[in-house]
Amino acid sequence: MNHPLDCEPLIVVGAGLAGCEAAWQAAENGIRVRLFEMKPQRFSPAHHSEQLAELVCSNSFRGISLTNAVGCLKEELRLCRSLFMAAADACQVEAGGSLAVDRDLFSAHITERIARHPGIELIRQEATDIPSAKVVVIASGPLTSGALSERIVALTGSGQLYFYDAIAPIVEADSINMDKVWWGSRYDKGGADYLNCPLTEEEYQHFVVELRAAEKVPYRDFEKGLHFEGCMPIEILAERGEMTLAFGPMKPVGLKDPRTGTEPFAVVQLRKENRAGTLFNLVGFQTKLTYPEQRRIFRLIPGLESASFARLGSMHRNTYINAPRCLLPTLQFKGRDDLFFAGQISGVEGYVESAATGLLAGIAAARKLLGMPWAPPPPTTALGALLTHLTESDPEHFQPSNVHYGLFPPLIGKRLRKRTERRTALAQRALEDVKKWWSEIEKQGRAY
Repeated sequence: MNHPLDCEPLIVVGAGLAGCEAAWQAAENGIRVRLFEMKPQRFSPAHHSEQLAELVCSNSFRGISLTNAVGCLKEELRLCRSLFMAAADACQVEAGGSLAVDRDLFSAHITERIARHPGIELIRQEATDIPSAKVVVIASGPLTSGALSERIVALTGSGQLYFYDAIAPIVEADSINMDKVWWGSRYDKGGADYLNCPLTEEEYQHFVVELRAAEKVPYRDFEKGLHFEGCMPIEILAERGEMTLAFGPMKPVGLKDPRTGTEPFAVVQLRKENRAGTLFNLVGFQTKLTYPEQRRIFRLIPGLESASFARLGSMHRNTYINAPRCLLPTLQFKGRDDLFFAGQISGVEGYVESAATGLLAGIAAARKLLGMPWAPPPPTTALGALLTHLTESDPEHFQPSNVHYGLFPPLIGKRLRKRTERRTALAQRALEDVKKWWSEIEKQGRAY
């Protein structure tokens, strides 16, 4: 084990939630940290304050109940002494069953803690290249500057890093009415890999009418621009013509319903989102509909009348790497073990999730500098489930995700029929496992 004072400084690029958390965790392990932040020298289109960890989309960190996976994740972060959670708890405002904060106080709190930490040097300067230091954490966020994006593209060989992120809804398998759907692939090629939801002509026409009239989320100024044809929102396709969807993502060609022996008028296909088959993605249904409208309209699809959505669709400008191709479970880049990624650029969605990857990357990077072993949290935890999503998803279909219980491995030996009971049991298992994992981390010794 190296002595912290003998180690080179850790370089962290980006002082959003992930970058600040990574810097804090490394510094708490005794590592000297140089934290680069381009504000106020340069602002992204979404940022206006000079403070660190600026919140731009919402002041809510979502639910606090353990029946919500993000509530479980927040409890895990508290157990791991997260700067993010300390700031959120200190700046909390009343918000019913959600954790909400005063945005300005929250950013000011984190800025002050970072500025006062003796082990962190805050450098107000844009990083236009990936630093060549011994160990680096890239936490530059979903609006990474053009120059740094180009360097990341060159490193990862991704070809395209900066684009409109198309996300389709995901439904929980046990909420699908299996009596109305069937397994199959077009022309029976490749095995029965999809669940097919058939629509009659009347059902299709009604669906299109409701889809066209639905309320959409307006684009922010920095999100305006042309979409790629391959990730067009479903509602924009519907506006092009009455039959556009029937000849596009809902085309029934090559899909015979085994119960009738004929092709339905239209079909919505559901693809497995995970190996366990507990989640299904609505193929081609990326959308900018509001969340209430998504729930209402997508439940018009036969078989999805009572659908429970693990994730709702969205489309916004984003920057992220193809994590399954690029990252190890330690959040290290596969082609360069001294380089870590954290935050939304690593492929997670949401403030809490970004901070969580920052915590993991910061500790992992510190331990690399110290020459100490590092075992990521088990997949039964919310932290570990996020890592599993990042590193074990199908790279051909990878999309960012919030944490949700569909990412967790199923319970073993327990058959709980009520969803709240299952989720409570998953949370209890996660918290027990994260306590054991964190206890082992601390037994190995922290430098502070």
